[in-house]
Amino acid sequence: MIPLSIATITEIVEGKSFQIDPETLISADFSIDSRAVHAGGIFVAIRGEKVDGHDFASQAIAAGALCVLAEREVAVPCVVVPDVVKALGLLAHYVRHHIPHLKVVGITGSQGKTTTKDLLAHVLSAAGRTHAAKGSYNNDLGAPLTLLECQATTKFCIVEMGARHSGDIARLTKIADPNVGVVLKVGNAHIGEFGSQEKIAQTKKELIDFLPESAIAVLGTYDAFTPKMVDAKEPQNNGRAVIRFGESHGDDVRAADIEIREGCPHFDLVNSAGRVTIGMRLVGAHQIPNALAAAAVATALGIPNDHIATALSTAEVKSKWRMELHELPGLLLINDAYNAAPESMEAALFSLRLFAQERGGAAWAFLGKMHELGESSEQRHQDIGTLARDLTIDHLVAINAREYGANAMHFENWESALQLIPEFSEGDVVLVKASRAEGLERLADALIEKWNLSIKDQGGES
Repeated sequence: MIPLSIATITEIVEGKSFQIDPETLISADFSIDSRAVHAGGIFVAIRGEKVDGHDFASQAIAAGALCVLAEREVAVPCVVVPDVVKALGLLAHYVRHHIPHLKVVGITGSQGKTTTKDLLAHVLSAAGRTHAAKGSYNNDLGAPLTLLECQATTKFCIVEMGARHSGDIARLTKIADPNVGVVLKVGNAHIGEFGSQEKIAQTKKELIDFLPESAIAVLGTYDAFTPKMVDAKEPQNNGRAVIRFGESHGDDVRAADIEIREGCPHFDLVNSAGRVTIGMRLVGAHQIPNALAAAAVATALGIPNDHIATALSTAEVKSKWRMELHELPGLLLINDAYNAAPESMEAALFSLRLFAQERGGAAWAFLGKMHELGESSEQRHQDIGTLARDLTIDHLVAINAREYGANAMHFENWESALQLIPEFSEGDVVLVKASRAEGLERLADALIEKWNLSIKDQGGES
């Protein structure tokens, strides 16, 4: 956070201040959680469906906040605005343009945003102070808060941009004014809300359409829509610099000589600067597009190839519940419970099969529902059930998801699925995956705990 006076903040958001000296300097981050306010910062009072942040204004001040950004006057120091979310955007836009030499990278796509963000942050951090979104901070609150957390010495800021409706990404792009805009892939995530893959593509394309003229577009070539998002015939794209990444010879940044060793991708990175070898620590072939996207951005920002290769070869999983590997006595558990869509389900099942083959044990897939698939939901789940059969996944376990079909063992809740633990054998590999709302990380944690206890009871290692 760069220091801002209450007077400056009030002017930026076109608000009114109460019970606070206009010269008071805000020097700590904004917070939307009264329990996690920063001393010397601002508490942002958000009105939710169940909880109204205004009711916690006093607690936030008592915890160290100097002021509350609110939509109505409260009984503590505050700046009042008509819309706190819009106000956050205005403040973020101001901060973005008042940090010298700051380069902003905006990332969107149906899958891979958070992993790509984590990889890119690792690559860029050695070249200068880098700030990236926390977790999946990718909406009207998360993206502005990410920018507001930048300091005067921050050189790179990476902002995730998600969307639930048309116009969401356009709005975030106008706030962030990225120097580099990245579209990873157009998939089927949220197709239930958008109605079609074409409409999803139109929404993701908003990042490219609203980029500043001098910005660089970085586009994946893993679907039919993304590579075509820059059309020279469109006025905003006249002369737009474009870097395309993928696994074809025509891609500007590409992977060659791909191998999967112990579940992890190894490949040669090829770009205009030459060719370097990368051996990733992240699990799954689906990490290659994420790594290439990070490499393409780094290339656009002038990062040398040897640095890119070293960083991508040493990067580890930072965000929880994303292909987390848990080496247990005689068992490997893969916790990929953060989220799920058909494409990521397919990738996870392929990785599961490879691990099981390498270890000589059985493959167990504990799968929950994939959400937001609309009318295609039942068919998409059936397709995953069929894929599991075709990949010879030994045990498909459906948690409250009968849509996976007759090939699966069905349990109404994750607790009842724990009864399968005695069926595990040495060398087995267990995958846990579902959409976020299913909360299957609880199943993963319980499997780990109970398996370790069972081994201990048997007199083995724990």
